[in-house]
Amino acid sequence: MPSENCCDDETIEKNSMPEDDPNGNTIHDAREMRWGPQHAGAKILASQYTREKRIQEIISIILCIVLMIYNFTYICHYFDVRIWYLVIPAALLGILTADFASGVVHWGADTWGSVEIPLIGRNFLRPFREHHIDPTSITRHDFIETNGDNFAVTVPYLLYMAYKFTYWNESDIRKFYNFEIYMFLLGIFVSLTNQFHKWSHTYFGLPSYIVFLQKYHIILPRKHHRLHHVTTGWLNYPLELIDFWSRLEIIIEKYSGSKPRSDDFKWAQKTL
Repeated sequence: MPSENCCDDETIEKNSMPEDDPNGNTIHDAREMRWGPQHAGAKILASQYTREKRIQEIISIILCIVLMIYNFTYICHYFDVRIWYLVIPAALLGILTADFASGVVHWGADTWGSVEIPLIGRNFLRPFREHHIDPTSITRHDFIETNGDNFAVTVPYLLYMAYKFTYWNESDIRKFYNFEIYMFLLGIFVSLTNQFHKWSHTYFGLPSYIVFLQKYHIILPRKHHRLHHVTTGWLNYPLELIDFWSRLEIIIEKYSGSKPRSDDFKWAQKTL
C-alpha cells in the first residue's frame, strides 16, 4: 500500500472509482459514468455467468466444507498441548502466505489473459473483468458466486490432507503435524479471500465485528482497498515499497511481448 501520508480521503477519492452506492452507483448520472452495472461490457460479462459455472461453485464449496470439517477433527485428535505455541506462528504464516498468493493470483488475473481463453477465460477471468468495469458487482453476488472459485482452489490439497490423516500411521502424521496446521489455516484464509474482498466494497449494513476487523487492518479495510486489491492488505506496503508488481509487469512484457491489462481495456471500451 502507499504510505500513510498518501492515504487521506482526498487522495483516495481522486484515485479510485466512486462506490457510494453498492447497489448500482445509482446516485451518479449514468450518462457520465464510465463504469457500473449499466456499462455495456459489464452487462455482457455478467450475462456469461452460466448454470454450469454455478453448479461447479456449489460442488466446490460443499467439498471444501466437508473436507475442512473432516481434517479439523484429525487436527484436534492429534493436537498436543505441549506444542500449543506453534499454532500462532502457523496462523500468521498462513495469513501472510494467503495474502501473497492471493495477491499474485489477483494481479495475474487482473493484468494478463483474455476472457476468450478456452475454459479459463469465461470461468475464471471473466469475474475480474466485470469487477473492474462494475466494481460493486461483487456486493450483489451471493455467497456461492463470491466464494466458489476460492473454495475450489483449496480442495486438491484438502483431499490429500484427508488421505494422509486416513491412511498414514500416527508417527508419520506427527512428523508433519505442524505443516498440516499451517496448510489448513492457509486453506481457510484462501477460501475467505473473496469474502474479505466483498466486504471491502460493502459500505452499508456490515456487522459491527467485520467493521472492527477492517478498522484495525486484521482484514482488508474498505478505504484501504479503494487503492489496492489483496486479501488482508498486510503485505501491501513492503511490496509497493520495492515496486514489486510494476517491476514484474515490465519483466513479463519484455520477455513475452504481452501488454498488461489489454483485455481489461478492451472490455472497458465496449459501448454496445
